Amino acid sequence: MLRDWWKYLSGILLLYAIIVGFQVDIPDTMIQETMRNLFYHVGMWFGMMAMLVTGFVFSLRYLRKFDEAEDIMAVEAVNVGLMFGFLGIFTGMIWANFTWGSPWVKDPKLNGAAVGMFVYLAYMILRGSIDDVHKRAKVGAVYNIFAFFLWIVFVMVLPRLAGESIHPGKESPPVLPMHLEPSMRIVFYPAMVGWILLGFWIMNIRVRIRKLQLRIEN
Repeated sequence: MLRDWWKYLSGILLLYAIIVGFQVDIPDTMIQETMRNLFYHVGMWFGMMAMLVTGFVFSLRYLRKFDEAEDIMAVEAVNVGLMFGFLGIFTGMIWANFTWGSPWVKDPKLNGAAVGMFVYLAYMILRGSIDDVHKRAKVGAVYNIFAFFLWIVFVMVLPRLAGESIHPGKESPPVLPMHLEPSMRIVFYPAMVGWILLGFWIMNIRVRIRKLQLRIEN
């Protein structure tokens, strides 16, 4: 039970973010009460980033040792990352509809995020098209590393070079979490940790299921 402390912490932090996140005072801004979505929409993207970094690391490790367990960790991390990514896009579209009057606007940051998701969807399609287990793992690991750098380019680099963006985060200097009001920071930081831990929790469950399936098949 003690070794699962981080799972309990994840649940506690997210429950705290849900309860307190709807009660804290929100600054008087043009987006008004919708700013509370910051605790959830941004948290999902934090969870996605943590999972994609994890998948990248395990793909590197697989190419070093060719251990099947490393490949399983990599692909399940990407699976969870995609889940968080699409949830982030969905919550972002709801937020955008209230803020900009449309669920999707022509914006380099939004378009970059969508392209980045398609890059990782291609990774899953590529893996599904290769029958040989070892070949699939090797090709998948190489592509996953390639996809990670592409994702950085599409989500973090190109939007900043593209010019004007109405999406928050493009400012120079950028608006950072420490620039939030104190009433929001006491929810924002725990929420981000909770979402990241939830990602690892789901990944852990998926890895265990995948290993059980392989054991049954063998």
